[in-house]
Amino acid sequence: MAAVQSLSILTNPAPEGNWMDEAKCKGHTNLFFPPRAERPQARARREARARRLCVACPVFDTCRDHARAHHEYGFWAGESEEDRHVAGFTVSAPIGVRARAHA
Repeated sequence: MAAVQSLSILTNPAPEGNWMDEAKCKGHTNLFFPPRAERPQARARREARARRLCVACPVFDTCRDHARAHHEYGFWAGESEEDRHVAGFTVSAPIGVRARAHA
């Protein structure tokens, strides 16, 4: 799996400078990281709004590769933590549905 991650990062190099400065989500942190005790319906609505920003983002590939390579929490490049987990990219301390399923 690490070889796939490395290949993806190499084929989608980061733009010059700080790629996060070019991201459409800049200034919209509340859409990409859940508030405490967020209900499932509210999470679905928040992530749908976030996904709409991601689709048109000029640094989409770089963002996705960063989130996968650095095991990020939150919603990155149209992917939730659950989406990354299903794709084989995990966070170091699972939360939510995955954590309850393994308990």
